[in-house]
Amino acid sequence: MKTDLSFLTQLETIIQARLDYPAENSYTSAIAAEGGKRLAQKVGEEALELALASVAGDRREQLEEAADLVFHLLVLLRSKGLSLGDVAAQLSERHQQDIRGCDDAPR
Repeated sequence: MKTDLSFLTQLETIIQARLDYPAENSYTSAIAAEGGKRLAQKVGEEALELALASVAGDRREQLEEAADLVFHLLVLLRSKGLSLGDVAAQLSERHQQDIRGCDDAPR
């Protein structure tokens, strides 16, 4: 099953709104209020949980842990003024450098 990735842009918008206008009953607002160290810790925790699920878990567990990681990564990125677009641009730049550095790259 493939899903339109534009939802990630919508999610970034929602996260940014929770950062700009904290809501009392919002997990996003609460975790962000704990600060950058806590956000970094959550990203690390979720990455470890995904790594472990990839070895021992089933597909559903892997997807759940991957979703948790992406969500917490988005919160961390937005709290630092970064976006998935910034990450995509960095990946694209690296890809272009790799292509130019290959002997068989088109010239």
